[in-house]
Amino acid sequence: MAAKPIYRVVVHQQGEIWDLYVREIFQSELWGFIEVEEFVFEDASRVVVDPASEKLRHTFEGVKRSYLPLNAIVRIDEVEREGPLKAVKSDAQVAEFPRPFPLPPRGD
Repeated sequence: MAAKPIYRVVVHQQGEIWDLYVREIFQSELWGFIEVEEFVFEDASRVVVDPASEKLRHTFEGVKRSYLPLNAIVRIDEVEREGPLKAVKSDAQVAEFPRPFPLPPRGD
């Protein structure tokens, strides 16, 4: 039997880019949201502790299911195994999708 796939979900959240690892992901019944379940965390017995990774671990510890707005999701990848959780400050502007495009100026 094949192992359940692991997905890396990259989310833009309040000026940070988060890398989350989950086993279940699907369209929510709540319009405009994606549901993610079964968060996957790296082994906590590592000698080196990353504060950003620990922040996300504590944020999602005990969370059964999370509803992420579609416009906050940057990308979703199916990966071989989980990686480190990341929370990186983002100075770049991340455009929401879908986003209305401005019309070009009309000539008189």
